Amino acid sequence: MTALRARDMPDLFDRLKTALADRYSIERELGRGGMATVYLAEDLKHHRQVAVKVLSPELAAVLGPERFLREIEISARLNHPHVLPLLDSGRIAEFLYYVMPYVEGESLRDRLNREKQLPVEDALQIAREVADALDYAHRHDVVHRDIKPENILLEERHAVVADFGIARAISVAGGEKLTATGVAVGTPEYMSPEQASGHGQLDGRLDVYALGCV
Repeated sequence: MTALRARDMPDLFDRLKTALADRYSIERELGRGGMATVYLAEDLKHHRQVAVKVLSPELAAVLGPERFLREIEISARLNHPHVLPLLDSGRIAEFLYYVMPYVEGESLRDRLNREKQLPVEDALQIAREVADALDYAHRHDVVHRDIKPENILLEERHAVVADFGIARAISVAGGEKLTATGVAVGTPEYMSPEQASGHGQLDGRLDVYALGCV
């Protein structure tokens, strides 16, 4: 991260608190990746904890606010027990964000780090539930593009797939421009050859490949 971007983060936190003060109380940072920073917040209207995900400035510039918000609305229509839903989305100055329920469980990555290997019954259940979520999303023309243990959340021992919110927006709005920014979509260890090379028809099959790797 450059010095400029590092300085931007506290400023972003303060701006988020101010801009969303009438709807969300931003509490703390939960995590940060190449594409976005996630904050824990309280939904003041519904009195529940939520996760507010703010896209990186580079990614926001590539996507553009109008197209991002239009495309993410399609992902927001997904309604499935194993898909983490989208609750809200919007724009703050040059930043784009969306809101998801806060899951108090752990990710599949966390569990694998702790247990190293899952019982066969648990592994099969997780695979079935993620496959059900992917089948549902693909039938609604939404491709995830980044299936990995970090994006599979475990809540009361059931799997929920996170981050469908950005998938369609990136695939439709971003296109080849993402390569020039250095923002990578997907995780190399779980990418299909077609996704890694950027060639061929990129559709739901790349998610199936990634689930097989998981």
